[in-house]
Amino acid sequence: MSRIGKVPLDIPAGVQLTVDKGAVVVKGPKGTLTLPLTEGISAKVEAGKVSIARANDERHQRAMHGTVRAQVKNMIEGVTKGYSKKLEIVGVGYKAVLQGKKLAMTVGFANIIEVQIPDQVKVTTTDPTHLEVSGIDKHLVGQVAANIRAARKPEPYKGKGVRYADEVVRKKAGKSAAAGGAAKK
Repeated sequence: MSRIGKVPLDIPAGVQLTVDKGAVVVKGPKGTLTLPLTEGISAKVEAGKVSIARANDERHQRAMHGTVRAQVKNMIEGVTKGYSKKLEIVGVGYKAVLQGKKLAMTVGFANIIEVQIPDQVKVTTTDPTHLEVSGIDKHLVGQVAANIRAARKPEPYKGKGVRYADEVVRKKAGKSAAAGGAAKK
């Protein structure tokens, strides 16, 4: 049995968790999230706890048992606290501007890169080089942050690009003038 999947989850005060028609619905102070259950995986709510069970010991069932439990845990945390990812833009002239539900970024290309922001996610800019992506769905917040970062990943020589606030970019040594063959005659 999955060590993670068999541990029941506590439902905190202010959160409603229901199971109907093969889906787990979590309602909380920040919003509502729904997770369709995989075939063979079931959820049961009793005495302020939710437990996830599987029908048999097939490989797919075992794999999904702990995964579904972790997703339900993330949903509970999302509707109570929410999730956020911070990004920073490094480079001369690199900046980002919000234009409604689009993020327009100038990151060293000839054209402006636009990233579409879904309705469930909120992007805020404290200044043109610092962004915060927040929302209640952990997966969606992470995906939007990854899409923004993918517009211009940090390069290894000067470190220019879009990076997570806590990301460490290892820099490579550049060319050395004395080490090249041009110095020898």
